[in-house]
Amino acid sequence: MPAMLALEDGRIFRGEGHGAKGECFGEVVFNTSLSGYQEIFTDPSYAGQIVVLTNPQIGNYGANSADSEASRPYIEGLVTREISAISSNWRSQQVADEYLERYNVPAISEVDTRALVRHLRTHGAMRGVISSIETDEAKLVAKARSINKVEGADLARLVSTKALYEWNREDPRNHDGGVPFGEEERGAGPEPDLHVVAYDFGIKHNILRMLVREGCRVTVAPAETSAEDVLALNPDGIFLSNGPGDPEPVTYAQENIRKLAGRRPMFGICLGHQLIGLALGGRSYKLKFGHHGGNHPVQQTRTGKVEITAHNHNFAIDPDSLRQSEIELTHINLNDNTLEGLRHRSMPLFSVQYHPEASPGPHDSHYHFRDFRKMMEEWKR
Repeated sequence: MPAMLALEDGRIFRGEGHGAKGECFGEVVFNTSLSGYQEIFTDPSYAGQIVVLTNPQIGNYGANSADSEASRPYIEGLVTREISAISSNWRSQQVADEYLERYNVPAISEVDTRALVRHLRTHGAMRGVISSIETDEAKLVAKARSINKVEGADLARLVSTKALYEWNREDPRNHDGGVPFGEEERGAGPEPDLHVVAYDFGIKHNILRMLVREGCRVTVAPAETSAEDVLALNPDGIFLSNGPGDPEPVTYAQENIRKLAGRRPMFGICLGHQLIGLALGGRSYKLKFGHHGGNHPVQQTRTGKVEITAHNHNFAIDPDSLRQSEIELTHINLNDNTLEGLRHRSMPLFSVQYHPEASPGPHDSHYHFRDFRKMMEEWKR
């Protein structure tokens, strides 16, 4: 079926419709990962976004029950150069096109994604519409311009769990993620001797797997859980997850972080990092086209070591807004010098902007989960 992608600036891309027939709306961003499209589909941080994948062929290894980072896809829509009509992999359980249709996600292929990505790099991420039911370009552009902007949107409360739950180490989902070469088998790990409460702002399953592999019993808490209720669970550490949207309006989380800081070890990733930065008095700002992909070079400021890292975020913390007498800037992005990590100089608290659990992506940064465990062990002494 024919389909169109219309951007708010009037640019139109025509192609073939796949997945669900209909329309979807969101901010259009691009991801440079070479594999892991199902993990990208199901990352809750993509809520409210239409994703352009730069790898030219998507769907060639199908979809399966093991590669999801959440219970369903969270992307609003998908743009690709080509969607494979077949899947060729022993793990495949479903053709990717059928997977998207099953979860009501519209997609468009046969798009010049190189031209689209260059357009977004030049002009910035912008609102767009994918449609396989409307043929009037002007109407679609008008719809794109009517979409609410990401700025000022608290999407974390929309994707968060509604009730506390335990992530059990015996859960079948705990055996699905990749493990670095030479480490323990999937799903394995020491008996849990530390208790972590993980705030869910859009948490990925592989983060939970990584915490379990470090010997943690994990209780996942809704985004709006009060600091008092978290402390009542008597955790050894508190984790702040990734998630979609603008960190600035998530004021309830910032207030809870201020109450919890220094009372338990704390580790934040992505949106969790941004919320920590804001809670410590910093300012956030929106990136021109965001960071999305599994190949971003990040440098450790102490050692000079470079990690290749996975990213998925549209906002960042201004390092000049942080009191560096109290906060150490630990990681810097080598592409654009944005802040990628911080650590408090006196409290047991650190965070990174990128995704050390990757999925998809490299394993260079898994050490952050070990560092979190060491921090909790030292706190208990």
